[in-house]
Amino acid sequence: MDFSFTPEQLQIAESVSKACEQFGDDYWLSRDSSGEFPHDFCSALASDGWLGIAMPEAQGGSGLGITEAALMMQTIAASGAAMSGCSAVHMNIFGPNVIVVFGTEEQKQRMLPPLIDGRTKACFGVTEPDAGLDTTHLKTKAIRKNDHYLVTGHKVWTSTAQVAEKILLIARTRPLEECKKASDGLSLFYTDMDRTAIEVREIEKMGRKAVDSNELFINELRIPFEDRIGEEGKGFQYLLHGLNPERILIAAEAVGVGKAALARASQYAKDREVFGRPIGKNQSIQHPLAQSWCELEAANLMCFRAASLYDQGKPCGVEANAAKFLSAQAGFTACERSILTHGGYGYAKEFHVERFMREQWINRIAPVTEQLMLCYIAEKALGLPKSY
Repeated sequence: MDFSFTPEQLQIAESVSKACEQFGDDYWLSRDSSGEFPHDFCSALASDGWLGIAMPEAQGGSGLGITEAALMMQTIAASGAAMSGCSAVHMNIFGPNVIVVFGTEEQKQRMLPPLIDGRTKACFGVTEPDAGLDTTHLKTKAIRKNDHYLVTGHKVWTSTAQVAEKILLIARTRPLEECKKASDGLSLFYTDMDRTAIEVREIEKMGRKAVDSNELFINELRIPFEDRIGEEGKGFQYLLHGLNPERILIAAEAVGVGKAALARASQYAKDREVFGRPIGKNQSIQHPLAQSWCELEAANLMCFRAASLYDQGKPCGVEANAAKFLSAQAGFTACERSILTHGGYGYAKEFHVERFMREQWINRIAPVTEQLMLCYIAEKALGLPKSY
């Protein structure tokens, strides 16, 4: 059993880190204050080919695995870009997975290259205000009309909708009462973000201001048949296929943010002197930071174990959920300890760690709660009865 990255994987991390160097702390502090989307950051990654890291070579991607994609996203987060940097490109990395697996050759050729080269940004319309995590009870409807669908409904917490040209959208094409199972009758579409039929309202939120989150009000959005991914009514099953890689990527990002916070805390503890000695000489400072190092490394091992299983085509649901759970908690605690290490300065934006803390909250609560992850692990790993 080898826990080391290959030289090629280490080169990926080094190259991504170098690409991120031109976007330092002041850049992200400015974006956090203004709310301006980091277009130039996305363009820099696209120009180096990083947005296609896990996409097929036939469409211009690198054809690598989730392991390499997770390593890339963790490197972005650890650079200090945190979740603002990751979320700006996350959809381009993870979202097209359903197109790769379930799309036709024509769809792959039409849809993937613009995402890979950065010409197109996409958003993901899944969550609804009433259904929440109960995706089977989505109310957005797609009514079939000759050669197209008309979609009407309401989505919430849709990131990047302010700047996206495309939307990956799930809607009910058969009424719930007509389905044998609640998970049937949902269809998945990848189509134009037609703003004459979609009203986008930005949600003011705690952190990650540079990457917008939104409510969508959809009124008879016209979607041609050729923009439906896979079979009609199988959209929920297609979404499930993408849950594990999404959890793995978010776990890697959470660890990356934690590493960024821990690095700053450690450096501050070395530099800051009180009572004639560095504060890092005190065990009350050392021990919490050392504990965070242990927690982050342990979470990271689970993250890349899950990624390795996925890339081998093996079941990884338990490991992916465990990785997300452990990474979010370890990263969150590292951010908290970093603020406490900085003392009053930890509350100041110029030291950046408070931004990491605000953005790390995302990984605790989205896209699935810690409680549901534990429910899944209890059922699948421990054989306990389903509790919900």
